[in-house]
Amino acid sequence: MEKTIKLYDTDAYQTEFTATVLSCHPVSGEDKSSSEVLYKVILDRTLFFPEEGGQDADTGILNEAKVIDVQIKDGIITHITDSPFHPGLSVLGKIDWASRYSNMQQHSGEHIMSGLIHSHFGYDNVGFHLGSQAVTLDFNGFLEKEQLDMIEILANDVIYRNIETIAEYPSTEVLSALNYRSKIELNEPVRIVTFPGYDVCACCAPHIKRTGEIGIIKIIDSFRHRGGIRISILCGSRALMDYRNKQKQTDTISALLSAKPELIAQAVERLKEENFSLRGQIMDLQDTLTELKVAQITEDTKDICLFESDMEASTHRKYVNLLIEKCSGICSIFSGDDASGYRYIIASKTEDVRPVNEMLRQQLQAKGGGSKEMVQGSVNSTKNEILSRFQL
Repeated sequence: MEKTIKLYDTDAYQTEFTATVLSCHPVSGEDKSSSEVLYKVILDRTLFFPEEGGQDADTGILNEAKVIDVQIKDGIITHITDSPFHPGLSVLGKIDWASRYSNMQQHSGEHIMSGLIHSHFGYDNVGFHLGSQAVTLDFNGFLEKEQLDMIEILANDVIYRNIETIAEYPSTEVLSALNYRSKIELNEPVRIVTFPGYDVCACCAPHIKRTGEIGIIKIIDSFRHRGGIRISILCGSRALMDYRNKQKQTDTISALLSAKPELIAQAVERLKEENFSLRGQIMDLQDTLTELKVAQITEDTKDICLFESDMEASTHRKYVNLLIEKCSGICSIFSGDDASGYRYIIASKTEDVRPVNEMLRQQLQAKGGGSKEMVQGSVNSTKNEILSRFQL
């Protein structure tokens, strides 16, 4: 079978096309839990960009059938549809333009970022994914925040310059003399996408005509990854939607804190300090209350099992340590409630408490462990269920 003619190579802005069905077969190994049968449709030519080079496939329709996925192998492009077609039939294809154009903005933005990072720091783009959310870029070297800020400013300056994008298949002679980025060895005609002065890269995907169409490039996340750095970016309409969502969150937080948007960080810091102070006061009160409760327990108490509302871990542990000084047997304290479960500490100065923990594990599926003097864990059971396991 001849390789599929890639119409998107010559015009990334075309949204409709006609083509002839060369073959159509049911997808083998379809999801047996679904009654839906999908079909592999091969056309003589297509506008649908397949999943390739780290970018998700275009979607759209062929006549009335949904194009759910598009794959390429050995130059032959297969469309996964929800309806069959007879070979020889002429079909009308329409791509989802909003999705296509967003991908063009993201991918062009990625080229500019990768070109700038390579030229300024010498790092290579060793990983790239363009899905429905953020675009991720992996580089084989690390960049500090100040360096990323600089690259972001330079990338957006490329947008403001509204530079023309060039996509072409150079001759073998021109290609051999060309210095371009490419992550893999290519043994077929190489399509080169150039942002003059900023990036030259082998790429199979559709791109915008001029950099001004990208609108904006925004770095939204970065972290160390496999000895280098992974950067997440948003471009164009995706960056705008992200800004709107974050602005909405900022406005909501601003109203809740009664603080101007530009001052919410300081307001949150003050709230954090107040919360820390209040937690300290609560812990002091819990410690005092604990001491009063322990004082009421008689000296001849052997085993004891107590239930408390959720308490700080340090108070929980102090409570047990005070109890084992007065009780001659096993002391158990469960902190929590029936709805969310309990954290427990079981301790003794005279007996091995591990069998008690094992009983809770076996009968109530508790999780925990420790030494013969003290065990800690958690259990999702009611107070009555727990008490029924203790012989007090």
